[in-house]
Amino acid sequence: MNGPETARWEAPLHTERFAPSPTGRLHLGHAFSALTAFAAARAAGGRFLLRIEDLDRGRAREAFVAGIFEDLAWLGIDWDGPALLQSDRLEAHAAALAALERQGLTYRCRCTRRDIAEAAAAPQEGAAPAAGPDGPVYPGTCRGLGLAPGEGLAVRLDMARALAALEGRPLGFEETGAGPAGETGHIPLDPAALLAGVGDVVLARRDGAPAYHLAVVVDDAFQQVTHVTRGADLFPATPIHRLLQALLGLPVPVWHHHRLIRDEAGRRLAKRDDARALASLRAEGATPADIRARLGLA
Repeated sequence: MNGPETARWEAPLHTERFAPSPTGRLHLGHAFSALTAFAAARAAGGRFLLRIEDLDRGRAREAFVAGIFEDLAWLGIDWDGPALLQSDRLEAHAAALAALERQGLTYRCRCTRRDIAEAAAAPQEGAAPAAGPDGPVYPGTCRGLGLAPGEGLAVRLDMARALAALEGRPLGFEETGAGPAGETGHIPLDPAALLAGVGDVVLARRDGAPAYHLAVVVDDAFQQVTHVTRGADLFPATPIHRLLQALLGLPVPVWHHHRLIRDEAGRRLAKRDDARALASLRAEGATPADIRARLGLA
């Protein structure tokens, strides 16, 4: 492979993972995702892994890690091997970033969220600002400035250069669930859509921590994940992940994006909604069977 770390990828078992962030208690949406992935792994005679994505050091809490273990055990979900802490993988993430830098596919950015929001609020010629998986598409303010490494600078992928590096390679991914518009089967990557609707995504944050898009593909490869089961809200990020896998020479899993669990008003559940946290429902007397029935999994 071209990347910094070779995944052991010989005749892999069907391997699923559940990868929550310990920034709150698990809710019904997490339960649906974990139960779906767990059932798929066990039905295939494969592995089910747990990864704790604890890179947000400002919000991650040990108590929430313990809560994840407690909630999964209560649901009857066990996992193979010890849980992987993403914060233990920083060297691997840095090596992947360095590999992309050596290919000339990154640049440093000093823009704040406010800078980006202000640029998006003043689109040229009256055009509406494009919104990508991470919010407003970055306008490229720092691209070409050649900023030297320094504290407080993010690292972005130069999307145009990345696509040029892969020109001529037909890239796509396999979707066994359904995207927001019902996308399923083999879905080819659309370079124009990546440029206009995704743009130069962040690979390393201003505090130096690896960003989600980079860390998730590196760690999925390390754990030999063959099938990624997650909510449909993450479908728009999948082309980014497939692109990074191609640039780093990483194995490619099959994706399954499932329906989202929503509240009575149709809103996607969030960790701040404690009323639907598994711990709260358990305290009110709910059983694992009740949770499965509520999720339509009984």
